Amino acid sequence: MHRRLIAPGALAASLVLLAIPASAADFSPGAPGAGDPYYPDAGNGGYDVSHYDLRLKYQPKTDLLEGTATLQATATQNLSRFNLDFGLKVSEVRVNGKKAAFARTGEQELEVTPKAGLTKGSSLSVVVKYAGKPSEVKIHGFTAWQRTPDGGVAAQEPESSAWWFPGNDHPRDKATYDVSVSVPDGTQAISNGVLQSQSSKLGWTRYNWRSNKPQATYLATLAVGKFDITTDKTENGLPVLNAYSKDLGDNAGAARASIERTTEVAEWLEEVFGKYPFNALGGYVPNVPASYALETQTRPFYGQRAFANGSNVSIVVHELAHQWYGDSVSVDGWKDIWVNEGFARYSQWLWSEKEGEGTAQELADYVYAQNAADSPFWQVKPGDPGPDNQFHIAVYDRGALALQALRNEIGDKSFFKILKGWPQERAYGNATVRDFVSYAEKVSGKPLSGLFDTWLYQVGKPGAPAARDAGVARAAGKAAPVKPKSWKKIAATNTVHDHEHAGEHGSGRDRH
Repeated sequence: MHRRLIAPGALAASLVLLAIPASAADFSPGAPGAGDPYYPDAGNGGYDVSHYDLRLKYQPKTDLLEGTATLQATATQNLSRFNLDFGLKVSEVRVNGKKAAFARTGEQELEVTPKAGLTKGSSLSVVVKYAGKPSEVKIHGFTAWQRTPDGGVAAQEPESSAWWFPGNDHPRDKATYDVSVSVPDGTQAISNGVLQSQSSKLGWTRYNWRSNKPQATYLATLAVGKFDITTDKTENGLPVLNAYSKDLGDNAGAARASIERTTEVAEWLEEVFGKYPFNALGGYVPNVPASYALETQTRPFYGQRAFANGSNVSIVVHELAHQWYGDSVSVDGWKDIWVNEGFARYSQWLWSEKEGEGTAQELADYVYAQNAADSPFWQVKPGDPGPDNQFHIAVYDRGALALQALRNEIGDKSFFKILKGWPQERAYGNATVRDFVSYAEKVSGKPLSGLFDTWLYQVGKPGAPAARDAGVARAAGKAAPVKPKSWKKIAATNTVHDHEHAGEHGSGRDRH
């Protein structure tokens, strides 16, 4: 072994360096955002959350929410302080058992300064005590909390957690959840995952929910109100829980006729996407004046107006498809929204194919034909639509066109192998559009960047040669595509994430 000789002077200097205590290491603040260009103040840097424990009490009559949130996290740098995304009034913060200083900055930042610096790799236990009325808190001019006649609901995208619990509000930082909620007797509290237990004492009932797989903050949900609840189990033993507000009026029957098919739809999706990734199934419909839906993990939210024109199983297909594409495999950044929405829309096309109401090819032909070359539809790039167009119809329909083009290019065997393999390969993680393109190339053995560039990144309607190559342009002299039978039901879900119209308070940043 070769030993390097150290000169006496150098040895003395090195000993001095070794004598510097760890407390003198460089500590710096965590970033006030996760670095997402679409939403610069969303999320935070410097730590990674592994678990949220939320112990809450909610009074429907006054909209008062009281809470103690305990976050288990790990420092990803030497931290002098860190931020949480939160809007309610905070009374105390403790870090690793010791009181910490805190202050509000910006639109949604709770800035926490612990007693001493936190070294990279060290564990953090952060306890935040708070109270307030979520519907009165405005961040970027809106509230994501909607009051109902008998309670309140948190369900929004891309942000909703800051109105009811403090956290790292970006999909890149996923965690498990225990949500314990105390509400007046006769009122229920619905959240993600499995209901572990409930108990009543002194006029209050406490519901304890557990979501045991990684979950993005915007996919955490809470609904308080008076519900009719149905329960079941799948053939594999997964608990199914659906909840319907007792005052849905004329929409009640259609809502039930749709959502009670959740188990059936999920079992079919398992054939397409592989094993269901979570510990529970279900859905809920509160009495909020909304027509949108959201893929809140294990238990999607459905606005009652989504069923104003009758039952629509297609919307259930869309939200349950997100459990694989969007929930288990989440966006790395919000510009990657296509890895959520393109696949959820395409699942509706596959359901139409299964039901004999129009094949995916017929739907692709119809979408291509009905959108003229000068339509704004072709000006949005699904692979990077920009924050103002994040939920534009092009992300859905042009996004699904890209998948049909892929299917035609590589054949059904490789295509469905990719649809099933991708959620397994990336389970419980995050991914970019480019990650999916690379995966599709690996599985199919074909270069595909040009195809995806045409359908996801180019402005303008793909010309006839490219469209014909992708199998979505009619040949010269052929009659225009006939509208598929399923089109009306699918089109009725076009506002599925049009969150601006969710309620009297508004419901999101300027996006749809």
